[in-house]
Amino acid sequence: MRAIEICAGAGGQAFGLEQAGFDHMALVEIDGAACSTLRENRPNWNVIEGDVKSFSAAKYSGVDLLAGGVPCPPFSVAGKQLGNHDERDLFPEAIRLAEECNPKAIMLENVRGIFDPKFNNYRHLVKSRLESLNYFCTWELVNARDFGVSQHRVRSVLIALKSRYADYFKWPASIVAPLQSVGQLLYTEMASGGWKGADDWSKHAFGLAPTIVGGSKKHGGADLGPTRARLAWQKLGVDGAGIADAPPNFGFSGKPKLTVKMAALIQGFPSEWKFVGRKTPAYRQVGNAFPPPVAKALGIAIFNALTGLNNAQINFTRGRIKI
Repeated sequence: MRAIEICAGAGGQAFGLEQAGFDHMALVEIDGAACSTLRENRPNWNVIEGDVKSFSAAKYSGVDLLAGGVPCPPFSVAGKQLGNHDERDLFPEAIRLAEECNPKAIMLENVRGIFDPKFNNYRHLVKSRLESLNYFCTWELVNARDFGVSQHRVRSVLIALKSRYADYFKWPASIVAPLQSVGQLLYTEMASGGWKGADDWSKHAFGLAPTIVGGSKKHGGADLGPTRARLAWQKLGVDGAGIADAPPNFGFSGKPKLTVKMAALIQGFPSEWKFVGRKTPAYRQVGNAFPPPVAKALGIAIFNALTGLNNAQINFTRGRIKI
């Protein structure tokens, strides 16, 4: 299965889709540090550094999947929620690219704020545009914790498939297995600097993380979010006022801060995934990422829908209609 991805960021969605069986033909990203991260981890990927508005998908006509995490600020409650009046709204560009390359499926991720009543008409407009291109659209809220991520993280996901594939698509079921607590997930990293309090901290950091936030280039630095989020981190024994350069050392006392790697683990990145750049831009890449396990689960559902029709056609030609 071939895919192209826009607003690829640090590769959270791309890595998850890769695990689901998709081969990326192109990844478009405007941020230089994020592009360096993509190249560092996947030298074979075709990373295109630049504005999506200047990208043409015509050469990828017939690709299986067009995916992307279009910018969140136009719809985020943390911003002014200007929606389609915000110059950062890239849903129109995603639709343009769909017209150019006519993919079998589309997956676009955004913040939960796009489900606010004030954006009902806009969501309807996006769906109507895609339906006019012969896509069946389904738009839902998904929580990362339902897919094995140790974090409360709700995002909207729009999935559109050409009508002939629609009957074969099913939203993935939640994972039943118990989740790791923050203490369990981060114990090895917290103890890696020799901190003698790591065992006790791990036992008391019992619970899931609040939403990891990356912030914007215009506002804020590397911290774990607004006051409510910091209070939630405090209950987990974490100082949310900033990001540490390294795990706590032997003589450390007090509440530890997360490192960029720890935040990435909470997002569901593998421990070997490297983030290029100084601490603040690296953390921003982590916080703005789509958790790979969620992308993998959704990618498998899309993969199954696309191959489901193919299998049905094969069986039909053999005189059977069972899939």
